Amino acid sequence: MEKRELTCIVCPNGCHLVVEVEGKEIVNISGYECKRGLKYAEDEIIMPKRTLTTTVKAEGGHLPVVSVRTKEPIPKELLNKAVYELSRITVKPPINVGDVIVKNILDTGVDVIATRSLYGK
Repeated sequence: MEKRELTCIVCPNGCHLVVEVEGKEIVNISGYECKRGLKYAEDEIIMPKRTLTTTVKAEGGHLPVVSVRTKEPIPKELLNKAVYELSRITVKPPINVGDVIVKNILDTGVDVIATRSLYGK
């Protein structure tokens, strides 16, 4: 049996989690103070996810790039592919905070949204 130690990042408690894994199956999870910590540990072992924060090119705006992020976490293994897809995109003003820049990136069901507004020069 393998023991994996994690620090929960879901809330400010930062619980120290211990996950016991046998093969590909979770046998036991300890150290969490809330159900969110339990879910975080399960997800981190089974399919780790991360929120992607990056920029996309802008044309004709007051800035050369616009900051964006995934609306929800996506599988960690898709981060590089998502960054590549976003590197191929150029947006034009007007862009407002929360506008969808890419809908359903890489068929994950997760949209990429603007985190900064872009207006014309």
